[in-house]
This record gives sequence, C-alpha cells and structure tokens, in this order.
Amino acid sequence: MSNQVIEKRTFSPAGERKTFGASIAKFRELGLLTFIIVLSIIVQLNNNSFLTLENINDLVTNTAILSILSVGMMLVIITRGIDLSIGATLALSGMISSMTVSAFPGLHPLIVMLLGTSVGLISGVIIGFLISRTGVLPIIATLGMMNVIRGLTFTVSGGKWVSAHQMPDSFKAIATGSIFGINTLIFIAIIIYIVFYYFINHTRTGRQIYAVGSNPESAKISGINNDKILWMVYAIMGSLAGLAGVLWVSKFASAQGDTASGYELSVIAACVLGGVSIAGGSGKISGIILGSILLGILNNALPLINVSPFWQMAIQGTIILIAVLVNALVKRGVDRNHLMRRKI
Repeated sequence: MSNQVIEKRTFSPAGERKTFGASIAKFRELGLLTFIIVLSIIVQLNNNSFLTLENINDLVTNTAILSILSVGMMLVIITRGIDLSIGATLALSGMISSMTVSAFPGLHPLIVMLLGTSVGLISGVIIGFLISRTGVLPIIATLGMMNVIRGLTFTVSGGKWVSAHQMPDSFKAIATGSIFGINTLIFIAIIIYIVFYYFINHTRTGRQIYAVGSNPESAKISGINNDKILWMVYAIMGSLAGLAGVLWVSKFASAQGDTASGYELSVIAACVLGGVSIAGGSGKISGIILGSILLGILNNALPLINVSPFWQMAIQGTIILIAVLVNALVKRGVDRNHLMRRKI
C-alpha cells in the first residue's frame, strides 16, 4: 500500500492573536488621531491663534518633557507596575542640577544633564531593588519613595529655591536653544523616541519586557529573569525622570521643592490615552506620542477658548475616563475573540 501524504493547513492561535491585536491597536490609534484633528479644528474655529506656527511650537515644546517621561512610564505599566515617584525625582534632579550650576557657572550643559540623569538613575535603581528583590508592590514602593525623595529635595535646598538670575545663560539655553533648527527639548524627545522604538521592537530585551507584563509566570518558566527586567525598567524610568528634571528647570528657570508635584498623574494619563493597558503587556510608542499630544492640546487649547480652570480639570478627567473605558471594552473584545477562536 502506498503511503499517502495528506497536506493539512494548521491554525496558529498565536499568529491570529498577534494580527488581531495589531489591527485593534491601529484602529484605536486612528481613532485617537481623528479625535485630535477634530478637536484642533473646533478650537481653531473658536480661536484663530491656535493653529499658528508660534502656538504650535509652544505646544510641542511644552509637551516634550511629558512625552519623554511617558516613554519610561509606558515600560513600567507594560510590566504591570506604576511609578508615582517621578515628579519627586524630577524635582530632586532639577534642584541638584540648578544648585550645581549656580555654584559652578562654567559647567558644560552636557555634564549637568549627565548629573541630573545620574540622580534619577540612583532613584530608579533603589525603587527597582525594592520591587524586584524585596517583593514590595510597585504602588507602595514608589509612593514611599515619592515622599522620601520630596523630603530630600527640601533638605538639600534648605527649603529655598533657585531663581533665574542664579542660573547661567548656558544652562537656561538648554531649553531655549536649537539643534539643526529644532528646539533642544523637541530634539531630545525625538532621539529618545527613536532609541526606545528600536529597543522595544527590535531587541530581545524589549520583547522580554512585554512577555513579563503579559504573563510573568510563563515568562519565568521560559527562562526570562523577571527581577532583572523589572529592575531595568524602573532604572530607565528614573533616568528619564532625572533628565526631565534638568530640562524642566532649564525651561522654567526656577527650581523649587514642590516642582512637578502631581505631574506623575499627567504622565500616567498620557499613557492611558495612548492605549497602554494598565493590566500590563500592551503599549506602543506611537500610541503614547498621540496620548501626549492630546494632553498637550487640552492644556494649551482650553485656556485659549476661555474654559474655566475647574472645567479644564473636569474635561481632562472625563476624556481620560472615556479612554480607560474604551481600553477595557477593547480588551474584553480581544479576549472574547480569542476564546471563540480557541479549539476545544
């Protein structure tokens, strides 16, 4: 009897999940982009100065620091974590950097940026240690460190603040200068996005971050060092917060103990608006760019159309809640689709 070879076409659930999830992400980002365009048109109709080059430049510049922090927060949230200490880390980095340039005006701006980044890195390493090695919950570890770092900022400064006239022009020029005709803040944000886009999508470590967030137990069984990944993610977040502290103080030419108080909530909001799942394992660079831009538009546009500050907070909160609801519904739809496609 001759052997018969039967060719069968197999179904790949993993491939289907990846394709379906990618389609959902693209649809969500397209919807967010559409909303941004519609919102911009509405604001422009109410105030002709909104879409001027000067205002757009201000909007993008003001959003640069938020977008830099959103990259680190996205990585943290992907691993099912949260970092409430970034505002305090930003303040400490900014205070130490401004006090340093005040005492040594001749320091090169790059050295000051490295100093601020190092301050943030130390903070991130400590938080990463608490979470990955001692098993402290991220929200508890970062909440505790937020108070410790904020108190340290007041201690270092002696309760005083550093004003513009105490900072050399070379330091303030970090935020006002340009590289290749692009504002320095925007240029730094672009470089960071390019680097992390490659890191997340084209490196083994980047894929491991998603694996840890999607299913920590399976990631561990497959040989991924979960503790190492968590430690690294919080170190990255701290470093970006430290860098942002230098940029913040340079931009506003003022360093105070309560600088960026509550700013971590804006960063988390930008991530949520960009489609990063609080449940972990899901998030894209393109999404948080759109989320940061939307939040920047709201902060810029609502005052232009004379919306009350109280209503501004209410409107932003409502949009964030809608984004969370949409993400929850999308996730439920994805899970239902996976269940229906599963073979029994």
